[in-house]
Amino acid sequence: MRASIRPVDLAKAYRLLNHGPTVLVSARHQAVDNVMAAAWCCALDFDPPKLTVVIDKITRTRALIEGSGRFAIQIPTLAQLQLTQAVGNRSLADDADKLAHAGVELFEQEGHDLPLVAGCSAWLICELIREPHNQEAYDLFIGEVVAVWADERVFRDGRWHFETADRGLRSLHHVAGGHYYAIGEAVKA
Repeated sequence: MRASIRPVDLAKAYRLLNHGPTVLVSARHQAVDNVMAAAWCCALDFDPPKLTVVIDKITRTRALIEGSGRFAIQIPTLAQLQLTQAVGNRSLADDADKLAHAGVELFEQEGHDLPLVAGCSAWLICELIREPHNQEAYDLFIGEVVAVWADERVFRDGRWHFETADRGLRSLHHVAGGHYYAIGEAVKA
């Protein structure tokens, strides 16, 4: 892990998602790792911190999450645009080397048996809160956030600092059909 990566207080975990970024979802089960992109992820609760993410039935990542009961949410950066697009449009079912072809570098954080994507700006480790009806009817998964880290070059003191960080660290926001925006300038009310 980079020297600039620091733990984030669980009470501030929701702040990593409040601005609506596209996320990378990773999971591991029975020695199989996968990463997918998801546009629909949001904070759900503060204490304990929880989030929701929509994961379609056809994805391999969903089967890994359902099998293991764990997953990670990562905030990819503008520098990872091509990687994000690739993992969002390739299936592990069709390409056994999907992660290598997309240029994904994985690492693990001590004490957490999950693949994490290097180069992101934040990582949230989640335990699945099983809600079979929501999962089946709406593809909606709920996770309790149990550990959080962020790159202090862009997230420190409990908030994002996109306005002073390198442009390549800005978060991605998928709007449709492979079209993204990077987060813009800061403004105050």
